[in-house]
Amino acid sequence: MDDFYLQRLDTLRAEGRFRSIPPILCRQGQDVLMDGERMLNFSSNDYLALSTRADLVREFCSACSGSPEFLFSSASARLLSGSSAIYGRLEERLAELFGREACLLFNTGYQCNLGVISALAGRGDVIFADKLVHASAVAGMRLSGASFHRYRHLDYGHLEALLRRHRAEGRQALIITESVFSMDGDTADLDALIALKRRYDALLMVDEAHAFGVFGENLAGMGEGMDIDIVTATCGKSLASSGAFCLGSRAIIDTLVNMAGSFIFSTALPPVNMLWSHFLLTEKFDLLLAQRRRLRALCDALGSPTQILPVLIGDSAQAADVARRLRHAHYFVWPIRPPTVPAGTARLRLSLTADMEAPAVQTLLERIREMLA
Repeated sequence: MDDFYLQRLDTLRAEGRFRSIPPILCRQGQDVLMDGERMLNFSSNDYLALSTRADLVREFCSACSGSPEFLFSSASARLLSGSSAIYGRLEERLAELFGREACLLFNTGYQCNLGVISALAGRGDVIFADKLVHASAVAGMRLSGASFHRYRHLDYGHLEALLRRHRAEGRQALIITESVFSMDGDTADLDALIALKRRYDALLMVDEAHAFGVFGENLAGMGEGMDIDIVTATCGKSLASSGAFCLGSRAIIDTLVNMAGSFIFSTALPPVNMLWSHFLLTEKFDLLLAQRRRLRALCDALGSPTQILPVLIGDSAQAADVARRLRHAHYFVWPIRPPTVPAGTARLRLSLTADMEAPAVQTLLERIREMLA
């Protein structure tokens, strides 16, 4: 029986697409320790450089360890006995920052998008999604049972053509995009999407996973203050925590509580994680703003609109080889290959964090150019 899977794995190896979990010993500040070597980490989504701050952890433990909610297990789904006051306080804080009526926490970004889309759309509805939305959104569309159409990446003329042709086929219509796209670092034109959703009587859903904490006066992403019906984001990137969340009207959030399977049937995240997120978003909010300013200054110095720098290579095997050579040079860079990205678009994805300096990034980019030359 294993022969079938071994053959599939051999095919992945031959195509340069075989993956394995990197044997990381630990992370310390900007660095990753692996195979006895210290490497500068360019593969993290820790955009505000908070996840390894031991001083923050000590301060948090000093402030919160006496709380009855300083617990490492919820032991149940929230609809049973797995909820407590801290979940509601965190949801209220997020709703306040994003200027939304209500919020609902999910365990992961993947579960959030999966649950939100499959709960808010169903048979008889129609979905229009950017071609490069995250795999979790694609899974949600498939699970929903709704018909769906993919418009060419950032091509709003194509989206409108699809809306003209297919909007009438659905009772409810849902347009889905990311604000900052995770693999290319490019951004959606939210004003154009809002105009289209109004023109064609559709709901607009924006995934702010890579914009939350990096954009917006309240760190609430690129769509802060805009007419967006459904917002999803994650605590596991800029916020250096875990979990994800959806924001919208009270009717939308109540629908998710009643119909989002990934929320209903999942044991809730530990209360201590909710305490940590709430601590950062309240007691340490000024620090978050300061780290955001540092990151934006770094992006400006490098001439990049976002904190994601893609280096397109094309061939999967070559991308893997360049990444391996960079690790030998003490840069922790990992290749991004299909199916994460479309066939023929393997790349290096460099993530910038607030504790990096522009010269170090420029040195890495020069090393990559030399290797590719």
